[in-house]
Amino acid sequence: MPSAGQRKPRNYLSWWVRIPRWYRRAVAVVVVLTVSLTVAAAGYVVSVDLPPDPVPPQASVLYYRDGRTVLARIGTTDRTDVGLDKIPLAVRQAFLAAEDRGFYGHSGVSVRGLLRALWTNIVHDDGQGASTITQQYVRNAYLTQERTVSRKSREAALALKVEHRFSKDEILSRYLNTIYFGRGAYGIEAAARAYFGTGVDRLTGFQGAVLAAMVKDPTRGDPAADPEWAQTRWKWILRAMSEQGWLPEGTADRTPYPAVAPESVTASTIGGPAGLIADRVEDELLAAGISRQQIRTGGLRVTTTIDATAQAAATGAIGTALRGQPKELRTALVALDPQNGGVRAYYGGDRGRGYFDDALAARPPASTFKPVVLAAAEEQNIGYQSLYNGTSPRQFTDRGGAPLYNQDNLQCPICPLDIAMVHSLNTPYYALAEQIGPASVRKLALRLGVPEKYGKQPTLVDVKGEPAPGKTRSDIALGRYPVAPADLATLYATLAGGGLRTERHFVETVTRANGSPLFKHQSEPVEVLSSAVAADVGAVLAQVVKHDGPIPGVPAAAKTGSQQWSDTGDSSDAWTAGWASGLAAVTWVGRDKPGPIRLKNGKAINGDGMPYEIWRKFLAGALRGRSPALAPAAEVGRPESADLRTLGPDAKRAPGVVYPGPQKGDLVDKSKATGSWQERVARLTAELELYATKVPDFSVAVTDRRTGRRFDFRGDRRYEAASVVKVELLAALLLQAQVQGRQLTAKERTRAEKMIKASDNDAAVKMYAAVGGADGLRLACHELGLDDTDADESFGLTRTTAKDQNRMIAALTAADSPLKESSRDYILQLMASVNADQSWGVSATAFSGERTSLKNGWLSRSTEQGRWIVNSTGRISGDKTDTAVTVLSHGHPTQADGIKVVEQVAALTRSYLGW
Repeated sequence: MPSAGQRKPRNYLSWWVRIPRWYRRAVAVVVVLTVSLTVAAAGYVVSVDLPPDPVPPQASVLYYRDGRTVLARIGTTDRTDVGLDKIPLAVRQAFLAAEDRGFYGHSGVSVRGLLRALWTNIVHDDGQGASTITQQYVRNAYLTQERTVSRKSREAALALKVEHRFSKDEILSRYLNTIYFGRGAYGIEAAARAYFGTGVDRLTGFQGAVLAAMVKDPTRGDPAADPEWAQTRWKWILRAMSEQGWLPEGTADRTPYPAVAPESVTASTIGGPAGLIADRVEDELLAAGISRQQIRTGGLRVTTTIDATAQAAATGAIGTALRGQPKELRTALVALDPQNGGVRAYYGGDRGRGYFDDALAARPPASTFKPVVLAAAEEQNIGYQSLYNGTSPRQFTDRGGAPLYNQDNLQCPICPLDIAMVHSLNTPYYALAEQIGPASVRKLALRLGVPEKYGKQPTLVDVKGEPAPGKTRSDIALGRYPVAPADLATLYATLAGGGLRTERHFVETVTRANGSPLFKHQSEPVEVLSSAVAADVGAVLAQVVKHDGPIPGVPAAAKTGSQQWSDTGDSSDAWTAGWASGLAAVTWVGRDKPGPIRLKNGKAINGDGMPYEIWRKFLAGALRGRSPALAPAAEVGRPESADLRTLGPDAKRAPGVVYPGPQKGDLVDKSKATGSWQERVARLTAELELYATKVPDFSVAVTDRRTGRRFDFRGDRRYEAASVVKVELLAALLLQAQVQGRQLTAKERTRAEKMIKASDNDAAVKMYAAVGGADGLRLACHELGLDDTDADESFGLTRTTAKDQNRMIAALTAADSPLKESSRDYILQLMASVNADQSWGVSATAFSGERTSLKNGWLSRSTEQGRWIVNSTGRISGDKTDTAVTVLSHGHPTQADGIKVVEQVAALTRSYLGW
């Protein structure tokens, strides 16, 4: 024992002894494991040999489905290595900020990133990056892009070896010379020329940040492909550079985005229809986990699903159809094997790789969606022999009073559903969709092959600004909701396959350059529809082919469709969709931006025209006249006739009889337009004076913009404007916005749409206040040259003349108008899109193929014993017509009487003047 005052020896391990035994054991285990793992990792690194040189890029070859015939080659020859001294410092900093800010401080591997990636791979089976620049270089130069734990481990080991062999500057130089930047450009020198048309040594740091943004995703990073994504990431990189002290604070918000060439100025590409096939193949391989770098440089052998005979038939049929036709016409064709979903032929355009793909652009499919309604009805036990009211027009509860017409106003009062399909009648199928519920039609369409979303927007539902946002209305029966041709092809392939849906795909197999397998497509068909229902739909659509024109030697089923352009007789989208045994195909004809589609002779293109001829010729060439018969009808469901209760007492009662109803322009008698202009004016004036003795007070004014001729009858007489003044209200708001140097807000546009298209008075009251009430409207009218219009505190009581309303139309069409061209076009577009229940009036003067832009107004006056004011003003335009017409009237016993007078007066002007 130590004596008093003698210090007790210090026990340096006493703290360890006091720790619980279980904890000490746990720490010991962790230490042993850490040492073991460190030794194992070191041993693994030592065992991995660094290849002497990176494998040089090799183009990948795409083959037709026979595995021998070359379809295209994907690869690059655009690569020029440059030394690091040629790359400006600011450009290098942009890449460091984007990809690896600690590059010059680590040993090649981010331990934290590596552990996170390994954990995510093991637990979630989800490949993760978090790679340093050294790791990225190793992956691009020495490895494949497989997302596996073994590849990630080898990547880390090689990164450590590279760091040991090369200096940091050498690694950065090698990295910048091997990255893929899109547009076929490998390395920063090629990228500088592809995007900016200059060498890398002349790039600014801001341009360098544009290129650095592409490393994460060379497709979206291209500003021509996704400008919003590219610019967002560019700003993020600039902010990261500011955080590193390489740029002043706030630079990202002050600096304009650099100008980038809209397409590569150097890289060659795959031209023609094969270019877009190559794009779709590459998309599919990327989705399968094969990187773009590996596709473009790995020397892969890709056997596609494309059939050489079918593809030649597609390009031949389209080439023949478009030869000599207007250049704005665009077309798409997608053909699938219903048994396995393989794409046998594909045409989304002929401009080559990287261009807009019309086969993937969602467009209104029009009547090609009626078969989906029929199939959904049969699922609810309603057979195709059921009888429906096929008269035109018809009113439906969810159309807000807007009547629905059949194409060409065909009538079929007692109409079997198969006959209604053959003649593409709208009213029976709208009634059917309303009966079974439009949501059930949508659900079936999604099962058959339509995706649930395009981008962030759910498919087959109303969008913001439409009557029922987020919901499906019975308009689905009319094909109003956009669908891409490729997805419609999947839908029809499912019907052709007896209700078995298979995944649409372009790739069968992929092998590496050394011959080892890399990928094989595998998918199993899923039954989404009864084969009996699919057979019934096919039997009905076979009647359509028999009616529209059969294919010699090829039993087939099809449905055509035409999406009407505004209120004209033109179509903006024309379709044919159908199948023969072993091949389903969809064709679409339209324009880049929606507009009327016509042949060179001026004839409107509808679904039963050019698209149908392309479809028939394609199937004839692809199948060479050899195709088994289609499945016979199964006759699912019971025949119904409850919808016939909606027929009026005077309807014809012969089942299945289809006949034409009243047509546009029926009120106009052009035979009266004879003699000189003065003679025609005299006869018209006499006719109007006689008519004025039989009906309440009216006035009319006509301005023929082609000839400059004008006519009016009591055109200076003032009448209460009612809702026609809403055009002036919108013009006043746009003039106000022009002075303020701004665009209309979203709320103002919504208000304008309601006010013009649906004649919404609440919206008009708010807009009247916004423009300054009567004083503001009066000033706007003066600026527009409408000096005979007297604004009232209540906008509807404003008094105007027929001549002034024609001056308003002139202000919407004349180049010297105080309204900007965009404002004029905006108002006319809204006037051309008025709800169907608002489209009466001066439209009675229009013929098929002409466009009507109009605004109507009506008001019951209690001070006149409930008598009606009925007014109509608008523009009738076409290839040989451009006329403003206004009819103002009052004193009618009913609204219907007033409409009849207005339309008769408007029609008389065209009958006698012949404008």
